[in-house]
Amino acid sequence: MYVVTAASGGERAGCLVGFASQCSIEPPRFVVWLSTANHTHTVARSARYLTVHLLRRDQRALAELFGGRTGDRVDKFARTGWRPGRDGSPVLSDAADWFTGRIEGVLAGGDHEGFLLSPVDGSPPAPGPPGPPVPPLRYADVRDLKPGHPA
Repeated sequence: MYVVTAASGGERAGCLVGFASQCSIEPPRFVVWLSTANHTHTVARSARYLTVHLLRRDQRALAELFGGRTGDRVDKFARTGWRPGRDGSPVLSDAADWFTGRIEGVLAGGDHEGFLLSPVDGSPPAPGPPGPPVPPLRYADVRDLKPGHPA
C-alpha cells in the first residue's frame, strides 16, 4: 500500500493507494491510480508532481489517516510530520521509502485515473532499523478500512 501526496494552488492532499506499479524500465516510469471520487484526485489533476510513499506493515495508523479520512473535511498533514518536496508535494516524515515523480500523463480507467510518473527525486537508501526488515503493508492488512471520501 502507498500514500500518494500532491500540492497545487495552495492546497495539499494525500490518500491511500492500492493500485500502483512500475510500468517501464527504460525510461523509468511508475503509475498510480487515484479514485475520481477522492479529494487527492482533484488536487493531483492540477499538480505537476506526485510523491509516492511505500508503507510498512507497522504503519497501519498512517494508512488509516490517509485512507479513512477525506481531505475535504480533515487536514491530514496537521496530524503527521511532513516537509514540502518538489513543487510543494508533501514528503511524509515517517515514510522510509518514497519518490517524487513528474506527471507525464493521465490515463482513463473507469472510477480511477492512472497518473504516469517519471521519478525525479527519492529517499536515500537507508540501512533500516536493527533486526529483520518490516514487511510492506499489503491490501490484506487494510481491507477492513472504510474509505474516507464520499461515495
